[in-house]
Amino acid sequence: MMSDQEIISGCVRHERRAQKMLYDKYSGFLLGICLRYASDRAEAEDILQDSLLKIYFGIDDFTGSGSFTGWLRKIAVNTAITHYHRNLKFRYSVDIEEYVSTETGVSSFEEDFFTSDELFRVLNELPAGYRMVFNLYAIEGYKHREIAKILKIDTNTSKSQYCRAKAVIRNKLEKLRTLKANYPAGGR
Repeated sequence: MMSDQEIISGCVRHERRAQKMLYDKYSGFLLGICLRYASDRAEAEDILQDSLLKIYFGIDDFTGSGSFTGWLRKIAVNTAITHYHRNLKFRYSVDIEEYVSTETGVSSFEEDFFTSDELFRVLNELPAGYRMVFNLYAIEGYKHREIAKILKIDTNTSKSQYCRAKAVIRNKLEKLRTLKANYPAGGR
């Protein structure tokens, strides 16, 4: 097994073995990031492929001043954002009012009540704009003004899409909780 430094050095020299090692070691991690931003697995795999190409051809830009996984994550997120912008005109247009929901009154959900697959499915059902803002703010830690600049939207739009995304998530989780309570252990 090669160390990260050996992988980086080998990739800078365009060695196939090092590129394969990078893929083997980090493709699952990167795919997980891409899945959060894509509407389906095929789109996530496209984003992953674009990310890997950017990584392979730009690896000599990695300065080593931060973590390698952080650098990889940034490339995957930026590639997902670029993909989102490029495909925005082809996305199904959704009336925003259709997704505005009222607060459910539920202050929090039990931590272990939902599986990771259920949570992923709920996040993946968000409209593309909501999902993008939610991921950038809640998961990646960007500020709303940074998100606004990245997505070329108003800061208040970022804030409102995040609030609406939370409301949609809360609503969907409440429905899922009710469904699970009425049909425990998947018995339908």
